Amino acid sequence: MPAKKSTKMPSFEQSLDELEEMVNTMESGQLALEELIASYERGAKLISHCESVLDGARKRLELITLKPKPSEDGNDQSKPEISDIKDDSPTTSNDDEIRLF
Repeated sequence: MPAKKSTKMPSFEQSLDELEEMVNTMESGQLALEELIASYERGAKLISHCESVLDGARKRLELITLKPKPSEDGNDQSKPEISDIKDDSPTTSNDDEIRLF
């Protein structure tokens, strides 16, 4: 009975290492066409996997950096009040000048 292939994707670092090795092999010009196509397909899967891992990491970091920090008095200040936001926009609608600062 043949051994089953693991469908679990490698870690991000292992994926990058495999991609780098694949690129070097493919650029060597020593692979047959079918092997090149198979390598390309595998590379596309690895790239997709790496992108999803990076996307997940990015989302986790956003959650960490957006978490409200309790103030010194222990009150949770998760969102600023509308009155706390200063509006520096022009008061007239006819103002065609764009202000960057």
